[in-house]
Amino acid sequence: MGAITLVTDFGVKDPYVGIMKGVILTIHPDAAIVDITHEVEPQDVREAAFLVDDYWRYFPPGTVHVVVVDPTVGSDRRPIIVSTKGHHFVGPDNGVFTLVADNASEIHVIENRNFMLSAVSFTFHGRDIFSPAAARLCLGFSPHAFGRKITDPVLIGDLHPVTEGNVLAGEVVRFDRFGNAITNIKAETLRSFVKDGPFEIRTGDISFTAINKSYYEGAFACLAGSSGYLEFAVFRGNFREETAAGKRDTVTVRVP
Repeated sequence: MGAITLVTDFGVKDPYVGIMKGVILTIHPDAAIVDITHEVEPQDVREAAFLVDDYWRYFPPGTVHVVVVDPTVGSDRRPIIVSTKGHHFVGPDNGVFTLVADNASEIHVIENRNFMLSAVSFTFHGRDIFSPAAARLCLGFSPHAFGRKITDPVLIGDLHPVTEGNVLAGEVVRFDRFGNAITNIKAETLRSFVKDGPFEIRTGDISFTAINKSYYEGAFACLAGSSGYLEFAVFRGNFREETAAGKRDTVTVRVP
C-alpha cells in the first residue's frame, strides 16, 4: 500500500481539499496523503499536466496520484485511471495525464458505481468519484474492477516544442512561486538541438547566448531548472513581474 498524492486548483480557502481527504480516510484510515499543490492556476489543464510530470517519479511504485483540474466536470468527459510504471493516476480524461501516459499504459474508465459515493454530484467529482477510487486503489483493488479498458484517452496535442529548420520553438507553460518562467523545452532536447555550437535563446525582448548553472549568475538567468526544463529567472527578483511575461509566450532557440 503506497501513498496518495493530491494536485488540484482548489486553493485552501474552501473546504474542498479537506473534504477529499475525509473521504479517503473514511475508506482507508491508514492512508498516507501527500499534498503536492492546490495552487494550480484555476482550470489550467496544461499547467497541471506539466506539474504531474514534474513530481510523480519521486514517489515509489504503488503510489496513487489524484489530479483534479477539471473545467468540464459534470459533462460527458470520462473519469479515468491511468496505470503506468507501477503508479496509478486518477482524474478527469481531459489531457491532464498527457505527459505520463505512454503506449505501455493501461487506462480504465471509472464507471463501477460501487466504488463511488452513493450520491454523485455534477460539480465535485474530486469528492464523489476520484477520492473513493484513490482510496480503494491504495488498498489494493485492481484498476480492472473500476470499469472497462480504453485506448483513446484525451491528449493535449501541442504540449511539445517544434523544430523548423534552425529554430526550436517552445513556450512558457507555468510560473513557480518565485516568478520563474518554466518552459516546455526539456534540457536534453535543448542540448541535442544546439549540440556544441553557438545559439541564441529568446523570449520577449530578452535573449541569452549561454546557459547558467543557477539563479545567481547575473541579473537575468537562463538555466535548466530542477524540473528538467529550460526556465528564466531574475536574481532576487520575479521574472514574471519584471518582464510582464505570460503563459504561452513564445520561446525560441536559434542556431546558425
